[in-house]
Amino acid sequence: MKKVEAFSDTQGDVPVRGYLHVSEVASGDGLVFAHGAGGNSAGAMLVAVAEAFAAAGTTVLRCDLPFRQSRATGPPRPAEAKRDREGLKCAVAALRKLGSDRVFLGGQSYGGRQATMLVSEEAELVDGMLLTSYPLHPPGKPHQLRSEHFSTIQVPALFVEGTRDPFGSVEEISAAVKLIPSRTAIMIVEGAGHDLGFSRGKAKRDFGAEVVAGFQRLMQK
Repeated sequence: MKKVEAFSDTQGDVPVRGYLHVSEVASGDGLVFAHGAGGNSAGAMLVAVAEAFAAAGTTVLRCDLPFRQSRATGPPRPAEAKRDREGLKCAVAALRKLGSDRVFLGGQSYGGRQATMLVSEEAELVDGMLLTSYPLHPPGKPHQLRSEHFSTIQVPALFVEGTRDPFGSVEEISAAVKLIPSRTAIMIVEGAGHDLGFSRGKAKRDFGAEVVAGFQRLMQK
């Protein structure tokens, strides 16, 4: 059994808001998972991943980044990125207050990028990362890479990438991931774009379970 409840924590420097998935058979692990630039914490992919991790005993907080808390629609502004990272840090602290021993951090696209930047600056903040559709470069601009900070990421990281993602091909992601000195793995979703199939209702039924299995393998090495 697992339950989902609205979650809010205003005790940190930046408010934390989202949904908490709690399993009755908790493993002691926690995951903070954030949305992309155009989404929010209610996104179908976030829900699928959160439910799968909760079924495996992990407490999951799928959170709204600060820019999304400030307005319901629209992408983040460059000036908001720092506060979004601060929001992720506060979300990690909130999970630790709830009793999670190991805490993992990640997100979809923009959320994952901000997570990697935060962890590259604070190596001991979390124990691992889950990154779905990492936006390695803007579409059509493969030379504008967003991986310059990868060399200072010191925790294991699982990347989940579609083979038709315009923000980075599997080959490009594979090359960039080699910059990370810690353990890494790439889960490839055949035929999927940046949305991993969720916006068109074509996501694999067992997508969440496969992500959990891949992440568990990485963390057990």
